[in-house]
Amino acid sequence: MGRKLKIVLVEDNAEDIAYTRRVLKHNDLIRDLIVATDGKGALAALQKIKRDDPADLILLDLLLPDISGIDLLTLIKKDERLKDIPVVILTGSNEDQDIQKSYDLGASSYLVKPVSNEALMLVIERLFDI
Repeated sequence: MGRKLKIVLVEDNAEDIAYTRRVLKHNDLIRDLIVATDGKGALAALQKIKRDDPADLILLDLLLPDISGIDLLTLIKKDERLKDIPVVILTGSNEDQDIQKSYDLGASSYLVKPVSNEALMLVIERLFDI
C-alpha cells in the first residue's frame, strides 16, 4: 500500500483496539493512529488535530461509555472542519435503527464486529481509492 493515513480510532474495548491497530499496521496504512477510548477523549483529540493536521479517517464505535457514537457522529458532521472526514462505524450493533441513523448522519460505511481484516481493508480501499 502506498498511501499512509492519519486515523482516529474511537473504541473503548482494548482487544478491539489491538486488533484494529494490527490490521492497519499489517496493511501498512498508518501514518499516525490516535486512539480515544471515549467520546470526550475523541472530541478533544479531534479539536486538537483539526487545526494542525486533520485526520484522513475516523473509525467510530457506537457503544461508548460517555457520549454515544451517534451523538459523536452528529457533532463531527456539524463541525465545518471535521465534516468531510470519512467516518466508518465499527460496532457490535446490527440494529436497523443504528445502521439507518448512522448513514442518515453521514457515515461512510457501517461494519458490525467482529470485523474481518478483508472487510475493513475493502472499505478503506474504496474510500481512498487505493
